[in-house]
Amino acid sequence: MKRDSGFTLIELMIVVAVIGILMAIAIPSYSDYLTRSRITEATSTLSDMRVKLEQYFQDNRTYVGACAAGTVAPLPAVVPNASFAFTCPTLTATTFVATATGQGKMVGFVYTVNQSNVKASSIAAGSAWPAATNAACWITSKGGGC
Repeated sequence: MKRDSGFTLIELMIVVAVIGILMAIAIPSYSDYLTRSRITEATSTLSDMRVKLEQYFQDNRTYVGACAAGTVAPLPAVVPNASFAFTCPTLTATTFVATATGQGKMVGFVYTVNQSNVKASSIAAGSAWPAATNAACWITSKGGGC
């Protein structure tokens, strides 16, 4: 007796349904994972900038002139397709603010740190995560947690 080999339509439909369910769970989780890894890039670079700015202050007794090429506290090198742009919008004799502003897929994310190590963050509506603001810490999770 000859036996037919192959798959039935029902078996193929079940496999397609299982793959669809797995993809519906995996793709959003992976996308969220990528966003969190980009946030880590911003927060770690800001922490590094803060240390370098404090070193600059110890050497010069002012923050004015920091964040410039040739100092101990230059801005991070510009990287093509980077997730964040780093700036020092406020540099006075006794205060500074260092900012990481999201670009590309991270548009709407803004992280800051100042001379007192006060960390603040805001996520604009329409970005990869729901809108949120926190003046006391860096938001690192989708629910607005620090």
